[in-house]
Amino acid sequence: MGVEATLAEAIGTTGVNAKYDAACKRLLSEKYILAWIMKSCLTEYQDCAIKEIAEKYIEGQPSVESIPVTPDKTNPVIRGLRTEDSSQTEGTITYDVRFYAYAPGTKKPIRLIINVESQLNYNAGYPLLKRAIFYGSRMISSQYGTEFTSAEYTGICKVYSIWICPSPPKHHQNTITRYRITEENIIGHVKEDIENYDLMTVIVLGLSDPAEAEDEESAGILRLLSVLLSSETAETEKKRILRDDYAIPLTERMERSLTEMCNLSQGVEEKGIAKGLARGRAEGRAEATVTLIRNLMDSASISIEKAMSMLKISEEDREKYIELLEKQ
Repeated sequence: MGVEATLAEAIGTTGVNAKYDAACKRLLSEKYILAWIMKSCLTEYQDCAIKEIAEKYIEGQPSVESIPVTPDKTNPVIRGLRTEDSSQTEGTITYDVRFYAYAPGTKKPIRLIINVESQLNYNAGYPLLKRAIFYGSRMISSQYGTEFTSAEYTGICKVYSIWICPSPPKHHQNTITRYRITEENIIGHVKEDIENYDLMTVIVLGLSDPAEAEDEESAGILRLLSVLLSSETAETEKKRILRDDYAIPLTERMERSLTEMCNLSQGVEEKGIAKGLARGRAEGRAEATVTLIRNLMDSASISIEKAMSMLKISEEDREKYIELLEKQ
């Protein structure tokens, strides 16, 4: 089979991967899943019960791929959140999941804007952290005219941008890393109220294979997300773990999303992409294989490590293909 045919097989899976990605986003938008993320990663909710977070502090239904917000136009105050920010000068960005939450333990309600992203392609040609900070910055700037005006900045809501990476490099697996604005006195001593500068936090979660997330340090949210987003864990096992280990009620909506995601993932990698691409590799064409890896990464939005695993490229050959990719 020629390169064109194998490429066609890979490109033909794009629609399936888009549906799989949509199912992942719907699962991540479930309130009890979000509550586990918030309790594990956000200081405001560390002392709260999961049920309390899900049913009391998350406002409304989290949005997944809704209509755009246009900060360049003069609009009345927007009462809800959308998953797109559109600007005439800065372009449009789309959030996976976006929602409001109230911070507990405060004298007055403080709204947080929380964005959750699932980033399959960790090595996308740019530092992931810079993109995450850009998203957080846009969530602050897009509040102009909705949460605050130029004459009243006290209404700015704190934002969280949380990035879940199912297939990060080895040194980022089983990790949770937080980046935030802090106060640092260079000369003298100043103590500003933390709510005046602690306005944006980025959190990156590096997952691993569920079997590698069983130790005590990796337990909790990392294991939950690794199981939830795994393409290898069976649907019945996912449901058992969610129900028995994390006390997450399986709603009809969540069960549909789980079923859809598991059905889409089953056999897609081996039967669709990997099988066709492996034939191109078997022809002994290093250049063709590099092209297939690159197109697989782009069309399926996966990392180079994941693409080579799907191609079943041996460990000793991977360095060669990485070098060839870097030269392109």
